[in-house]
Amino acid sequence: MPSSPPDVSQVLLPLGGLVGREVDLDAFLQTLVDRIAITLQADRGTLWLLDPVRRELFSRAAHLPEVAQIRVKLGQGVAGYVAEAGEPVHVPDPRGERRFFADIDRMTGYRTISLAAVPLRDAAGAVYGVLQVLNRLGGGPFTEEDTRKLTDIAAQVSTALQSTSLYQELQRAKDQPQAPVGYFFNRIIGEAPPLKALYRLVQKAAPTDATVLLRGESGCGKELFARAIHVNGPRRDKPFVKVDCAALPAALIENELFGHEKGAFTGADHRVPGKFEAADGGTVFIDELGELPQAVQGKLLRVLQDREFERVGGTQAVKVDVRIVAATHRDLPRMVAEGRFREDLYYRIKVVELLLPPLRERGAEDIERLARHFVATAAKRHRLPVPRLSTAALARLNRYRWPGNVRELENCIESAVVLSEGEIQEEHLPLPSLDRALAPAGPSTGPSTEPGTGPRAPDAPLLLPLAEVERRHILRVLEAVKGNRTAAARTLEIGRNTLARKLKEYGLADEG
Repeated sequence: MPSSPPDVSQVLLPLGGLVGREVDLDAFLQTLVDRIAITLQADRGTLWLLDPVRRELFSRAAHLPEVAQIRVKLGQGVAGYVAEAGEPVHVPDPRGERRFFADIDRMTGYRTISLAAVPLRDAAGAVYGVLQVLNRLGGGPFTEEDTRKLTDIAAQVSTALQSTSLYQELQRAKDQPQAPVGYFFNRIIGEAPPLKALYRLVQKAAPTDATVLLRGESGCGKELFARAIHVNGPRRDKPFVKVDCAALPAALIENELFGHEKGAFTGADHRVPGKFEAADGGTVFIDELGELPQAVQGKLLRVLQDREFERVGGTQAVKVDVRIVAATHRDLPRMVAEGRFREDLYYRIKVVELLLPPLRERGAEDIERLARHFVATAAKRHRLPVPRLSTAALARLNRYRWPGNVRELENCIESAVVLSEGEIQEEHLPLPSLDRALAPAGPSTGPSTEPGTGPRAPDAPLLLPLAEVERRHILRVLEAVKGNRTAAARTLEIGRNTLARKLKEYGLADEG
């Protein structure tokens, strides 16, 4: 005799903790369907989503061991009827039921005895999917009460799904019907080939305890991937603790990581644990690893090798169980060759090395996906209507080189959402006008000139002196980081004094 089903709220409440994290969406959706089936005491469950271009439902998560996916037309079968009519249906016995689509049973070899299905609606009331359960365990049909319960579940599920990148991709598909719907990890948007390769590596590395080194330019999403590795691994329910080496004075990094004993220095009136102790059982994310002082590199190496360390001012070894994920935009092999980074630490920390592509190498489709995602999130954050992206604005986004990567794009779009009225035009994008001169050459209607270059024939590539290219790039980086010269120097991988000298050469005084 089957046990009594769990209460709806008890089953679905834990989903709130999952949906806000960078979880593997396939795993999340399958967990969701599993819990719905348990709650309704159903043998199988299916989450159908609406393909707005083909006007079809496709099974996005389901108990379907026989086939990879099923598609039905709007109005076809019970699920298709529910999506089209927008009303719940329960079928105590499919025999003689005109809305029942028997071809699916013939395709899978499964025999449907009873089923119930309800619509998924977004905040505006539009149907974008269907929840369906098949065959009540222990025999007997689904009842009206089961349908009401499934409707309550659907409301909670819809709220959860609308917080994921999955729903935003479905919405994007309405405005961009030629592009495929894609989603892999929640909050990580993109389907460029280098990103797909990265997803596969993350899926392999996450379930292990292997140390991971994330390399890539500033602003390309290293922290998002670090969190994805954590929450899709065995330590997901333990702490994820971040240490940003670039944001801390060198003298404080050791204390931040390892803590200190009472009396270790003036003012140390009690023992303070560090980040490694705070993360015991979980993951420590060391951001900007290349900024780690050499004196601290040896202590980190000991943690990696022996899983132990000593607090500042202490003599007793502290054991710790943590996974380490590190990130840097620095060229660590070059730093090793120059003696600025320990070679033994480099080889110990790059057990799994993941290289994140810069935004400019991900292509126009990813830029558009990210832009539409940021438009939706910025409008929601500022309680504004969601504006449209004009064709001219999209073209401008695709021409730009994005030295600040995804972070720069997000800030650019947020500004445009705030300043626009109904539609984002090119002039709403806070991008430097000098970038137009660096765009790939296109058709030209006549000769043109650039300062210092002389006349240029139609369709001829723009050729600039190296010093001019450097000047424009530095100014573009400064624009991307909103004038923060410390951040600009870090992005350019030069000293702040070097940056100040160059700006002085350009006739720009160093104001701070």
